[in-house]
Amino acid sequence: MTQEMIIQLASSAVWTLLKVSAPLLLVSLVVGLLVSILQATTQIQEQTLSFVPKIVAVFLALVFFGPWIMEELKTFTIEIFKQIAEVSRK
Repeated sequence: MTQEMIIQLASSAVWTLLKVSAPLLLVSLVVGLLVSILQATTQIQEQTLSFVPKIVAVFLALVFFGPWIMEELKTFTIEIFKQIAEVSRK
């Protein structure tokens, strides 16, 4: 396995990680921002008020984006196994 292949594999892994985690992180960010604005305007500083809506939103986003995330991870895994097969033939 050459150095270029390892760098390519690491780059592909990082890119896949960013693609897969981005929707859930963005949903959490938006919901957290909205709850923070709500807390600032109403001056309610309850900790569970910021935690529970984010958990629910991330769960719903996971249900919505779950099939796409699994497809991306499946594609990445298949590519990894193909590369392992190519390296083992050499």
